[in-house]
Amino acid sequence: MPLSQAGGLRLAASAFGTIFIGFGINAILRPDHALTFFEFAPPVGAADHRLVDSLMAVYGIRNIFMGLAIYAAAFLGTSASLGLTLIFASAVAVGDGAVCWTHGQGQWSHWGYAPMIAVVGSLLLGIFDRR
Repeated sequence: MPLSQAGGLRLAASAFGTIFIGFGINAILRPDHALTFFEFAPPVGAADHRLVDSLMAVYGIRNIFMGLAIYAAAFLGTSASLGLTLIFASAVAVGDGAVCWTHGQGQWSHWGYAPMIAVVGSLLLGIFDRR
């Protein structure tokens, strides 16, 4: 059986989907806590705080969508569609880290897990299958 068809990869992908959904729920329900993943301090002013809370809700909805998209690809799609979905999800983590990097901190909270997602995605794409 090719490595890209190993059942454990779909399980790992589903775990990543669950993590994204968890991050999303946390961002919506506890925006100040979610900011700690970016190493950003909550704003002081009331208007600024409302704006950041709203942006964290948008971030949360995005993460929930990514988790659900991973689930959909894991349970209904092909190995290739799941692999690409994971690679694109890792690119989002790289982008989030790049934003943190421009602020001088927090990038490794995102860059640390992006390669794990990309490797699982690459395995699902069949890059390491023997032919």
